[in-house]
Amino acid sequence: MKSLPNRSLALWIPAFCFFVVLQVLIACGQKPAQEIVQTESKPERVSIAEIEEGIKAYIEREKEANGGYFLVNDEKRQLRLKLVRVHTEYLSNLGPSKHFACVDLADEKGDVYDVDFFMEGEPGAMQVTETSLHKLNGKPFYSWKQMVDKTWRRVPVETSTSDLLGVREGSDNFTFFYTAKIPKLTKPAKAWIPIAQSDDFQDVQLVSMKVPGKKQIIEEKQNGNSILFLELSPADSDKELEITYQVQRVEKAPYEAELPATHPYLEPNLLMPIGGRFEEIAKEAIKGKENDGHLVHARALYDYIIDNMRYMKFGKYGRGDSNYACDSKTGNCTEFHSFFISLARSIGIPARFAIGASIPSDRNEGGIDGYHCWAEFYAEGKWWPVDISEGNKYTALATYYFGRHPANRIELSRGRDLEVQPLPASGPINFLAYPLVEMDGEQIFPLTTFSFERKN
Repeated sequence: MKSLPNRSLALWIPAFCFFVVLQVLIACGQKPAQEIVQTESKPERVSIAEIEEGIKAYIEREKEANGGYFLVNDEKRQLRLKLVRVHTEYLSNLGPSKHFACVDLADEKGDVYDVDFFMEGEPGAMQVTETSLHKLNGKPFYSWKQMVDKTWRRVPVETSTSDLLGVREGSDNFTFFYTAKIPKLTKPAKAWIPIAQSDDFQDVQLVSMKVPGKKQIIEEKQNGNSILFLELSPADSDKELEITYQVQRVEKAPYEAELPATHPYLEPNLLMPIGGRFEEIAKEAIKGKENDGHLVHARALYDYIIDNMRYMKFGKYGRGDSNYACDSKTGNCTEFHSFFISLARSIGIPARFAIGASIPSDRNEGGIDGYHCWAEFYAEGKWWPVDISEGNKYTALATYYFGRHPANRIELSRGRDLEVQPLPASGPINFLAYPLVEMDGEQIFPLTTFSFERKN
C-alpha cells in the first residue's frame, strides 16, 4: 500500500519524484524498514518538466555506466532493469524529512517490478534508507496496513484482509476528480470525454465541470453512454479540463435482468473477434463440462485466463486486443477482459465490457493509478460481474472476483466500438476512459490524472 498526499499537497508532489530516482541505486542492497510514521512536511517545488528531464538524464547516465541497464539486487540475484515510469501519484511525505516513492522497472524478459523507495533528508540532500520489491507483474509480495498509532506495517499477502488487497465490501462514498491537460494545438481539434452516469449500483452527482472550447453532451445509444464533445482551437492549448463527481456506490453482485431480444453481446468487435481459435480454446477449456450450462462454462474460461495469462504492462498492451492477448498471454485489464469476452461469445455466452477507475481501498485520498476495466457475462437469467485481472493478481480473491465487483469503483463508460455523432476520424471509439482528442484526423494524448477523497 502506498501512502498518498491529499489534494491540498498536490502542488508539491512532483518535487519528490526527481530525488527518488536520483537515489535509487544507493539503496539497492539495504534491508527494508518495518514501519513509517506519517506526518506533514513540505519540500520545495519542482516542475513536472524539470522532473521528467532530470529522470531521463539520470537514467541515461546510469545505463551508460552499467551496460545499458539499471541494476537492483533482490535476495537471489541482480536484476538488470529499465525504467518504465515513476508513480508520481504515490509520492508522499511520511514524516519529518521522510519520503516515499514507487517506481516501475522492467527486466529483459518484460517482467515489471514495482519497487518501493523510502528516503530521509531535505530536497537536494535525500538519502535512500530502504528499497524493496513490492510487486512482480502486478502481484504483491506484501501489503501495507496502517496501525492505530498511524504507522504503516508490512503484512504478508496470505494474512492480508480484503480491504488491504483492494476490496471495499458493502458501500463506498467518495469524491472523484477527473483532470486532463489539453496538448499543444496548432489547428482546430475535437475531443470526446466520458461522463459518468448513475445506475442501480452507483449514484453519481456532477459537482462541477470546467472545460475549454465549445461543449455539448452527445449520446451513444447502443450502450447508453453519455459523452462530452468539445470543439477546441489553438487558443485552448495547455488548458485544464476538470470534472468533479460525488459518488455513492454499492458492491456489485449477480443481478437479475432480462436479456433484450436484440443485443450486441454475442457479436464480434473490431479488437474482440469471435470464432476460429477463440472457439477452439473455449471448447477445450470446457471439455468434459459441455452439458453443465453457461455459468460453469464461464467459470472454466475465467480459470483458463487466470492460469494462462500474466498481468504485464509491457509491449503493445492496453488496447483490449484479444488477438494480442491470445498470442502474448500478457496484458493489462483490457487484454484480460477482451480475451474473456471473445472466448465467452464464441461459445454462446453473452458478455460485455465496462471501464472506469478502481478507488484505493486502503487510504482515503490521493492519486489513482489510471483507469481500470472489467466485464460481465449473462447466465441463468442474471448478469455476473467478473474482474479477471484482479483475480489473477490476488489469488486469495479469485473466487470473490467471479461474481463480484467491490464498492470502491466508478464506471465511466461501457461497451466497445462506440458509435457517436460526430464520429472521430479514426472511426468508432475502441473504449472511452481517457479523453480522445483528434487534430487534423490524428489522435493526440492529453496528460490525464484521476484522484479522490473518501467521505467517512
